[in-house]
Amino acid sequence: MVVTVSGMSTVADVSYRWFEAPVRQDLEITQVYGYLICPATGRVLIQDDEGVFNLPGGTPEAWDSDMSATLAREAMEESQVRIDDAVYLGFQEVRRPGRAPYAQVRMAARISGFEPRRPDPDGGRTYRRLLCPLVGAADVLGWGEPAVAQARAAGRVAAGQWNIDIDATASITYVE
Repeated sequence: MVVTVSGMSTVADVSYRWFEAPVRQDLEITQVYGYLICPATGRVLIQDDEGVFNLPGGTPEAWDSDMSATLAREAMEESQVRIDDAVYLGFQEVRRPGRAPYAQVRMAARISGFEPRRPDPDGGRTYRRLLCPLVGAADVLGWGEPAVAQARAAGRVAAGQWNIDIDATASITYVE
């Protein structure tokens, strides 16, 4: 199934298109971000960097064996969580003036454990860990319609493959 969702960001002239398909060979993968689902609560982990929200993830490194390894490494470095069963969801094509289009991969994974919070080795920031219902993730992230489609895809994986109850009425809480 191929799902395409278009949306414009608040940054002038940058567009994001969501595809539930493999990344095209002509696109460089610049980021791998994950919808990390807590099986106990059915909520997704969102990083809070002093009021700026993001999913855990980052740049693939040469030593990462695949996208799942990138996500696992970044989840531990940034949010100190262990993950299992990473599943590819699709990619977001980004177009901006003066640069060739590129891909930002989105995955889903189950959280298998939380470690004590500590600074990210790449930049030294310590992110707060916000657990949010998937239906509210796009609003918290501020990413618009592409994020709504991504969260729906993560919800299908959580419910269908992992049998996790995604409770839309769950509260938003921090995990320290």
